[in-house]
Amino acid sequence: MEIKVVANIMDANDQIASQNRKRFQGLGLKVVNMLSSPGAGKTTLLEKTFQGIGNQIRFGVIEGDVQTSRDAERVQVYGVPVVQINTGGGCHLDANMVQSSFPELKLEGLEILFIENVGNLICPSAYDLGEDRTVVLLSVSEGDDKPLKYPAVFRKADLLIINKIDLVPYTDFNVRRAAEFARRINPALPVLEISCRTGEGLESWLSWLRALIGEQ
Repeated sequence: MEIKVVANIMDANDQIASQNRKRFQGLGLKVVNMLSSPGAGKTTLLEKTFQGIGNQIRFGVIEGDVQTSRDAERVQVYGVPVVQINTGGGCHLDANMVQSSFPELKLEGLEILFIENVGNLICPSAYDLGEDRTVVLLSVSEGDDKPLKYPAVFRKADLLIINKIDLVPYTDFNVRRAAEFARRINPALPVLEISCRTGEGLESWLSWLRALIGEQ
């Protein structure tokens, strides 16, 4: 009986995710689901993105978090349309939550919609939201063995960003080893090494977004 209940929940989510995807595609909107542990730097990366090409691409953001609107407030500074979803303790966003935010966020005219998921490397990997791409951030401060510990999220990823590489000299983190572990799970996974603090590698990320816009 428990298996049936779980299956029903996931089937319902996938149906709504399909509705979301059709709507996004109809608008010509690219959607990026951003996953990471808490504190890996998702919101800071968004800030750097808006500083870098916010005048070139029309962005929107759905912010997912357990409590507060702090991340949405940080995004709003850049004039980017944003809506906050607070899960009240839930460890992930689901397709229905994303769909429920549409009345508060004008999707028409946007080119890229970021969904900043709840900070978690486990639960969000199971839920399709209707996204085009899933980007996983792994920060140097977390340890390079995370791909082996949380394989599902790295298997789902279309891009891995290793963030905070300016901290590598002060840790035991091995960038090459982290990428190798991730590619054991997802052999074709592209990996970018960046530092939001120093700006190193950010242009590669911005180029990835430009290429995403250029896809048909």
